[in-house]
Amino acid sequence: MAEIQLKGIIKRFGDIQTIHGVDLQIDDGDFVVFVGPSGCGKSTLLRLIAGLEDISGGDMYIGGKRVNDLPPPKRGIAMVFQSYALYPHMTIYENMAFGLKLAKQGKEEIDQRVRKAARILQMEHLLDRLPKELSGGQRQRVAIGRAIVRNPQVFLFDEPLSNLDAALRVQTRIEIYKLHHDMKATMVYVTHDQVEAMTLADKIVVLNAGNVAQVGAPLELYHHPDNLFVAGFIGSPKMNFIDGTVDQIGDSQVSVKLKSGSKLNTRVKADGVKPGDAVKVGIRPEHMTVNGSGGGSVQGEVMLVEHLGEGSLVYLRTPDLEDDTLVIREAGDTAIKAGEQLTVTIPDKDTHLFNADGKAYRRQMTSSQEAQKPAMA
Repeated sequence: MAEIQLKGIIKRFGDIQTIHGVDLQIDDGDFVVFVGPSGCGKSTLLRLIAGLEDISGGDMYIGGKRVNDLPPPKRGIAMVFQSYALYPHMTIYENMAFGLKLAKQGKEEIDQRVRKAARILQMEHLLDRLPKELSGGQRQRVAIGRAIVRNPQVFLFDEPLSNLDAALRVQTRIEIYKLHHDMKATMVYVTHDQVEAMTLADKIVVLNAGNVAQVGAPLELYHHPDNLFVAGFIGSPKMNFIDGTVDQIGDSQVSVKLKSGSKLNTRVKADGVKPGDAVKVGIRPEHMTVNGSGGGSVQGEVMLVEHLGEGSLVYLRTPDLEDDTLVIREAGDTAIKAGEQLTVTIPDKDTHLFNADGKAYRRQMTSSQEAQKPAMA
């Protein structure tokens, strides 16, 4: 396998620049996920790595070799697309072997590679079937198998699960994770689904309008976003943001006064903060409690309660948010109803603070917030 280096990568389509000088290091064996909203440049960046788009500026290296001018077949990559693109008249064996036949590989070599890929994906019993006889998840595994047989240096995935239903997405996501674990391969994966990003990635690259907003381990981005964009994108439901002004500054915390007069404390390193600064306090829905104790609080009226089974989302209208509601995650069997008046506790250890430009002040870290990637069975 191989490492990938992007140095000042630029992409232009005519006079429009879509990728703006991206610098990125993907180490050998990493599972890296590009994530971001539609139009952020994640698929374009993947296609630049694959050689399906020409690089307008900068340098790209795969396995230490500059590949700017190399065509896709010579880059040592294999790509799995959103569409399975299987030949309907060919068996699964023939679909997986087709690319090797075009490359003039011998019959024995083709057979060994196809059957090895089938064993890895647990598809040996499906090799004689036609694509129409397979489920959507099985077809996607065939597409992955077609990539495996090429013995690439790098696997590229372009939203491979978006055509699957919810249950199949979970199952196939686990299979892709196990594939990476077993093969120790370098993989780059594009998705707009942050659940896929959080559960699969060693490293997440958050993209915004053709720029890298932040790179880090999943829980690093969750606990320590660098800016408002990442804080609002990572996490579901998204982080709540409340406008305020800096009231008091201590050694390890900043007190923020809200529009209603309430005060919230934030455990941040107060470098560059001064009283009167306009700021935003961030707090995730799962970190707030109703009628709890400790920390600051806000009050408001319940507008809506969404019962989701494993949990409930409570939407609170508060004078501290003029055009939005505060979202609180509660237990699935909560008795809270629309129209109630609530006091919501916001603990200082879980708050984030952002300046007027959207940059985050660094939080004081607790032992439970160490940014470690969770194991996945």
